Amino acid sequence: MHLLTLGLNHRTAPVALREQAAFTPDQLAGAVQSLASSAELSETAILSTCNRTEIYCHQTTDTPDRVFHWLCDYGGLTEADLRTSVYTLPDEQAVEHTFRVASGLDSMVLGEPQILGQMKQAFFTAHQAGTTGKILNRLFQQTFKVAKQVRTDTTIGANPVSVAFAAVDLARHIFTQLSEQTVLLIGAGETNELVARHLVENGVERMMIANRSLERAKSLAARVACEAITLDDMPSRLAQADIVVTSTASRVPILGKGAMESALRTRRHRPMFIIDLAVPRDVEPEVADLKDVFLYTVDDLENIVTTNRASRQEAAAEAAKIIDLQVVRFMQWLHALDNEPTIRALRSKIDIVQSTELVFARQRLLAGDDPDTVLTQFAHSLSRKFVHGPSHALKQADEDGNSTLADAARLLFDLDR
Repeated sequence: MHLLTLGLNHRTAPVALREQAAFTPDQLAGAVQSLASSAELSETAILSTCNRTEIYCHQTTDTPDRVFHWLCDYGGLTEADLRTSVYTLPDEQAVEHTFRVASGLDSMVLGEPQILGQMKQAFFTAHQAGTTGKILNRLFQQTFKVAKQVRTDTTIGANPVSVAFAAVDLARHIFTQLSEQTVLLIGAGETNELVARHLVENGVERMMIANRSLERAKSLAARVACEAITLDDMPSRLAQADIVVTSTASRVPILGKGAMESALRTRRHRPMFIIDLAVPRDVEPEVADLKDVFLYTVDDLENIVTTNRASRQEAAAEAAKIIDLQVVRFMQWLHALDNEPTIRALRSKIDIVQSTELVFARQRLLAGDDPDTVLTQFAHSLSRKFVHGPSHALKQADEDGNSTLADAARLLFDLDR
């Protein structure tokens, strides 16, 4: 049995490559089914966020080549580009990495909780698509338990920090008084909801939420007491925004250089601060060339993240101890599965011997033989046939000078007691 995690993240790949390898929520079910159609892969799931794309597999071979080539083909990536940024983690390393990701230890912002929900959704999508089984089901269920234990037993989740928090923290450093700024959020997903809540906590009162679905925008706006608009309305309202935070699942940019130039003219070139948290990017890279625009992507948050990470290193060390123990336990369970065919074969053989002896005993009872004699002979014959094979093997081992088998027999049959 071979577990494999193959992926790329904010540490190994730039945002331009990550957005090529990213999957939208609508693509995931088809993607895992496409990947699972390979004869080498029995189970698979895909996690795709703004900071990482990771493929979790249970496969019959110990090589990552099949998964690597699939990702290249599916994402239209060149092997040369991907080869320099991808990581492949087999078996025990794959389990440890999965636990660390779910616990927030591998996130850009150490200990951020958002990744756990994203991983649960990734597992749910794969499970619904029929691409998970005994191994990945157990792996992900154990992963969720480990992440919960880490947050319960350590302070890794104290003072919640996320990419959303880092974005707001960056804005707070740019504008001394956030409460005086007008904010436009593009996208009404979980990330922007966290951004909105952090902004409200920092005193922001003028805020708009633009989304393709107006109903979803209204739903979020109701929770944070702000205005909801559609994406069609967004260009006409763009000039009102001092701060723009965008996080959508669009495959193409939503904010282009032309729209920004128009907004800046209306604003008489008062500066605009834009944070693009989306992968693929929502804002055309050329927008950064505009004189009065300060554009940041998720990669630009690394400096803030570094500061936050320093305060959580002690908790992370405690979390790592929990994870190490749980990795050992999971691998023990996984290795035990290798013995299942032997256990099934042993039980099958015993069942056959038992059935044969029962048939013979019933025949003797029907013939009128003494029941006590029949039961005694049944028990005697059953026990002799059960020990015949092991006894013969132990005698042969003794003749060969092999004491290992005798030690194993004592352990298996609890003879020392």
